Amino acid sequence: MASHKQTYQAGQAEGRARERGEQMKDNIKDKAEAAKQKTFEAAQQAKDKTFQTSQAAKDKTQESGHATGEKAGEAREKSAGILQQTGEKMRNMATGAADAVKHTFGMADQAEDEDVDHFTNRRPGH
Repeated sequence: MASHKQTYQAGQAEGRARERGEQMKDNIKDKAEAAKQKTFEAAQQAKDKTFQTSQAAKDKTQESGHATGEKAGEAREKSAGILQQTGEKMRNMATGAADAVKHTFGMADQAEDEDVDHFTNRRPGH
């Protein structure tokens, strides 16, 4: 049977191990949050760049649209729509990646778990 001193030391060792585990969990959570923030910022920059490119395409199309009439308007709308969709897809992929990181480390909420499953079960191009 263990002595009082051995029991006390075992309890202290267990407490230290729990504390280290909590510190590691907090560290991983901080890193996941930083990755999520960085991903969000990258997606926002991509969205902004897409919007700027879309505006430039609209402006250029408007300039030539006077000469080409109705076809130019259709091309402008199509290019703006494609660029907007691309920006939204990039933002959604970045958010999905951040949620997957959180899910991997077990820090995702119930709603985020469902979102990650939605993104990870999709085939590329669908």
